[in-house]
Amino acid sequence: MNDFPASRRTVLGGAALGLMASGASTPAAAQVGAATAPMLRDPRSKYRREPFPEQRQPWPALAGKMDPRPDHGETSYRGSGRLVGRKALVTGGDSGIGRAAAIAFAREGADVAINYHPSEEPDAREVVDLIRQAGRKAVAVPADIRSRAACEQTVRKAIAELGGLDILVNNAAYQQSKADIMDISDEQFVRTYETNVYHVFRFSKAAIPSLPPGAVIINTISVNAYDPGEELIDYASTKAAILNLTKGMAKQLAKKGIRVNAVSPGPIWTPLQVAGGQLPGKMGEFGQDTPLGRAGQPAELGSLFVALASDEASFSTGTAVGAHGGKGNP
Repeated sequence: MNDFPASRRTVLGGAALGLMASGASTPAAAQVGAATAPMLRDPRSKYRREPFPEQRQPWPALAGKMDPRPDHGETSYRGSGRLVGRKALVTGGDSGIGRAAAIAFAREGADVAINYHPSEEPDAREVVDLIRQAGRKAVAVPADIRSRAACEQTVRKAIAELGGLDILVNNAAYQQSKADIMDISDEQFVRTYETNVYHVFRFSKAAIPSLPPGAVIINTISVNAYDPGEELIDYASTKAAILNLTKGMAKQLAKKGIRVNAVSPGPIWTPLQVAGGQLPGKMGEFGQDTPLGRAGQPAELGSLFVALASDEASFSTGTAVGAHGGKGNP
């Protein structure tokens, strides 16, 4: 057995011999033979197309109890070192889109702190384990973020334990479907705004003094920011507000060298849907009306967060990147 690493010439020579043996005799054929890109997948059938079974969990719901469990990229996301040395805080990082972002960040080389509601501890423990398996530092910060104090304390703890911060993902959200505005209580309306909008403002304000030039803030909005669902008028209006905050903050924070962008999902299979996000009896229709004919999975958004967080996107600020399954906007 040869214990010495193979030289570049040996590797290339071996590859060339293999190609010649298989009949590849042209430069073009050699390039194709050496490629390691994965096979193309039809986006219509990459994930479940069948209607989801009717189900309900008490808010905030757990991904681990969903049928089927969402795919957050646990087994599929492969990093390439795009965020080595970075330090990220993700709200709602225990499940859904936030979990997909946290997994992707860690596998790209970032240390990651996740915030989540204390009742979501079982999901959060799984994410912490996945971050550590990627060889990165994981920080768990459970908190109900509807108060200013909780937001500020969460940011302080994340910065202290990570040793700094240069990626902030404001993702946590509250969503309850109601067929009639008369069914939306004042309590629900206030809670939706406290969770969705106030936390974006408060987390950003708490983090900005510690964010260096080159840092990024990424907010999760929704297709509802552009095309509000009639059963989600309170939730949809918060997402429009966050889009406006994203654009305004981007203009202001450009002076500090901090970029602010948003990811805009369409129907994505997350605990939001089974914790009241869909009207009773309507789960089987979720995502079926997209041009791709299915709902999306959180795993399909992880790479979008990585792209916006990466220094490669240094001229992108004040923008929104969509994943709507073909419905447009943006």
